[in-house]
Amino acid sequence: MGTANDSTFSHFILLGFSDQPQLERVLFAVILPAYLLTLLGNSTIILVSRLDPHLHTPMYFFLTHLSFLDLSFTSSSIPQLLYNLSGQDKTISYVGCALQLVLFLGLGGVECLLLAVMAYDRFVAVCKPLHYMVVMSPKLCVGLVSVAWGCGVANSLIVSPMILWLLCCGYQKVNHFLCEMPALIRMACTNTAIIEGIAFILAIGIMLSPLVFILVSYFYIVMAVLSMPSSSGRHKVFNTYGSHLTVVSLFYGNISYMYIQPGMSSSKDQGKFLALFYNMVTPLLNPLIYTLRNKEVKGALRRLIWGKCRFKIKIIIKELWNSQDVKTLQPCAIPLASV
Repeated sequence: MGTANDSTFSHFILLGFSDQPQLERVLFAVILPAYLLTLLGNSTIILVSRLDPHLHTPMYFFLTHLSFLDLSFTSSSIPQLLYNLSGQDKTISYVGCALQLVLFLGLGGVECLLLAVMAYDRFVAVCKPLHYMVVMSPKLCVGLVSVAWGCGVANSLIVSPMILWLLCCGYQKVNHFLCEMPALIRMACTNTAIIEGIAFILAIGIMLSPLVFILVSYFYIVMAVLSMPSSSGRHKVFNTYGSHLTVVSLFYGNISYMYIQPGMSSSKDQGKFLALFYNMVTPLLNPLIYTLRNKEVKGALRRLIWGKCRFKIKIIIKELWNSQDVKTLQPCAIPLASV
């Protein structure tokens, strides 16, 4: 019994998709380029938002944090998944498993609250445009983001230890490709009703409450937009805020299904594919959704790329000019030296 417990707390075996070797190869070929594109897309959003002065607004301040969250979210699980898909070794250390759980609960909570903050920002921009810069001051923006991070971290620090302290009865095999809450709860040999109840109550506070706030905010936004006299203005606003609403739908549609329901009641295989979706697909699509439908971001990208190109062209022209000057002076230098 002691040996079993010792082995349990040294490493776990992530079964993932090991019962379907053909699917593993396909998933590796799809997930690797998708992960690289996710890194590129979200890093680009962060760099452009920070480097372009036109994007130094509350909206893009929050978008930068969302892109950072997506980078952290996907990087906490996808590298391990790619490693497991590429060979026979499916193990993950206990520390690595605990770290995945802590990051998932923390980052997921932060993103729920950050999406609510972004909805409030859009509400103020549409419903109180004349007071926007006064209301959404830099101090308030930093404060809202700090609260989101603080609540997300607190949620993780409350739930994670309870799950990690569950007696796993010597079981090492996790029927998932990552260490997330529903999969670990299934491994427990003790009654998990209390832990699931606490997790459910916290989920209501950190997931459902922000969702209700988002829906109410967008109700007022839609009412304000419909009252606009200009149809072109309505179309522009719907295009701009439709991006945020699309991101909210993608994120909440999957994560709510996974975490609001009890751990024992969800389908194991269905849970794997849903987890793969919100770990890989959502962070991949977010930069595309914001850039394809946002003229400001596309304009900033063009200015950044064109600015870099102009800088390099100037350097090349300067080097060519200097080399021509050297060639012109060389014939005159020889007679002077001989004299």
